[in-house]
Amino acid sequence: MTPLRGLGVAGAFALVLAAVVVLSAVHLTQGTSSVGAADLARLIFGGDDQETLSVLVASRLPRLLAGIAVGVALGAAGTLLQSIARNPLASPDTLAVSNGAYLAVVMASALGIALPVLPSGGLSFLGGLAAAALVLALSGGGRTGTTRLILAGSAASLAFSSLATLLMILFEEQTTGLFAWGSGSLTQSDLVAVTQMGPLILLALLTAMLLGPRLDILGLGDDTAAVLGVNVRNLRLTVTLLAVLLSAAAVTVAGPIGFVGLCAPVIVRLIGRILPGVHRHRVMLPLSGLAGVAIMLAADIILRAVLGGQAGVDIPPGVVTSMIGAVVLMWLARRHRDAGPTRQPPTVRTGHRSRTGFLVIVSLCAALLVAAAFAGMLLGDTWLLGGDVTNWLQGRTGKALTYVLDQRYPRVLAAILAGAALAVAGTTIQAVCRNPLAEPSVLGITAGAGAGAVGLLTLVPLAGIGGLSMAAGAGAFAAFALVYLLSWKGGLSSDRLLLMGVGAQALFTAVTVLIIVKSDPWNTAKALTWLSGSTYGRIPAQLIPVALALVLFLPLAYLLRRDFDLLALDEQTPRILGVPLELVRLAALGGAVVLTSTAVGAVGVVGFVGLVAPHAARALVGGRHSRLLPVAALLGALLVSLADTLGRTVIAPAQVPAGLVTALLGTPYFVWLLWRSRAR
Repeated sequence: MTPLRGLGVAGAFALVLAAVVVLSAVHLTQGTSSVGAADLARLIFGGDDQETLSVLVASRLPRLLAGIAVGVALGAAGTLLQSIARNPLASPDTLAVSNGAYLAVVMASALGIALPVLPSGGLSFLGGLAAAALVLALSGGGRTGTTRLILAGSAASLAFSSLATLLMILFEEQTTGLFAWGSGSLTQSDLVAVTQMGPLILLALLTAMLLGPRLDILGLGDDTAAVLGVNVRNLRLTVTLLAVLLSAAAVTVAGPIGFVGLCAPVIVRLIGRILPGVHRHRVMLPLSGLAGVAIMLAADIILRAVLGGQAGVDIPPGVVTSMIGAVVLMWLARRHRDAGPTRQPPTVRTGHRSRTGFLVIVSLCAALLVAAAFAGMLLGDTWLLGGDVTNWLQGRTGKALTYVLDQRYPRVLAAILAGAALAVAGTTIQAVCRNPLAEPSVLGITAGAGAGAVGLLTLVPLAGIGGLSMAAGAGAFAAFALVYLLSWKGGLSSDRLLLMGVGAQALFTAVTVLIIVKSDPWNTAKALTWLSGSTYGRIPAQLIPVALALVLFLPLAYLLRRDFDLLALDEQTPRILGVPLELVRLAALGGAVVLTSTAVGAVGVVGFVGLVAPHAARALVGGRHSRLLPVAALLGALLVSLADTLGRTVIAPAQVPAGLVTALLGTPYFVWLLWRSRAR
């Protein structure tokens, strides 16, 4: 510590710059060809090896310069976003800026529009700006709380990713290669992107540094800054535009590379604890840019050193940065200080329902579910009549119709069972966390189950149903254990639990992408099937685990219904009334993990059902869990069943995965919840 303090700010710059130079030298020695450090050294000292020169100019130098440009852009953008939000977790990823820019590029590709680099950068800028505006509006500029900022960014990211995935499914030929690029790729065929985006990045960085003194004053608070003559509104707008411009430039060069904009400012702020002068924005911005370069190059070096030179082509280095960034996010969440008693985000307030009213609602939901299941049997790439289903049940249909219905009924049942399981899991998680914005996807359980299932399918392609369910369960329990244990800090903080969950979700999603791209880089369909949720090709045996999970957990949840009511109030009331708090909490979360993992084994990764169904049920029958649980289960089954039927019908014979439909339906509802509660 003392030697570094003695170096001063200039010494810190020199140290980080030296690290970047060393990493750049190592980076140039890696690649798919046999050109190594000795060949490059001979070239530097006057050698005339045309093969080495060709490899250097055509491949390695463009990749290195792309890493430098992206690192500078994302490091500076993360610092700017954290400064205007006054939130250490703000970044181009957590504010969905990168995903918004990526969606804009995918939309252009889907429409068959081939744009040059600069117009493509402009399109990315507009997409990123729209995303930043949405997230900052929902989170009150990021100043209403870290949890709200991260949840708003996660919801927007999921919505943009779902739209991008949908476009890649519908326009597979036009968007070939965009799945891997969507995780960030430094592979460059020439220097065009770097030479055109580089000056733009440098100009934006210099402009931000000119605004550095005003940003320093803004850090004292809006009122103080206004008194000292800073136009807070204009400064925030200008800085947001600069941050989005830097993020869009990075996406244009290399795609959405995850969490560099979060990690780089964290490193610089840690240095700032030793060197106070680093906190000045004119120092922090370029230093964060250099730290971003170091992270970017180090991730690429580690990737190719561990998995070989070809991995740099097949596997996006953004997967590595996402994994590193997820760990940093969880570390920051671990340090997050709870804001006090757990807040209750808004719920729909309703009057007390009579028993008759409750029974009417249950009967209506059940009738709608039966109708949805019947529609699911009739609709799809082949439209049938009700009489066809009746004849099929009686065994009187021909081979063609029998084949269609035999293939269709497992899909309908899978959607119903998985929807009910996810809804019950979401209801119990919301009670335990005392936060109606919590659900299995937000806590990382769904992503963990998906990683386990994809890992088994990759290692053992012919794995049976039991093995798949066990692998999904193992992944879900691993994610749950990680989030729960790291969230425990003298008690279980709801805010900390949610932030840990978002980090775990990013980590396990990155692991899933890594497994898929490493094992079969061109099999986009496999990735999209599991990451988007689909009932395609389901067989009756795959439904047994989720059915058993529902049969076992629903009675337990009903027995614990009054404990759930007390848990949803506060931390002290259940203790005073003798509820074994930790035992009930573990039982509830353990059951939710089992339900989620078996649902993932049945239909893949489906998000937001555990959020939407409990909220809709709460609006209909109130918050008592004796009524909430059955209605939520029926509504969850109804939602996924309708989503599956719509996905199989609207663009038949092509299909939209059910998980995409539920994400597109659930995200606006989630956004609406955040919007309603932004003033609180």
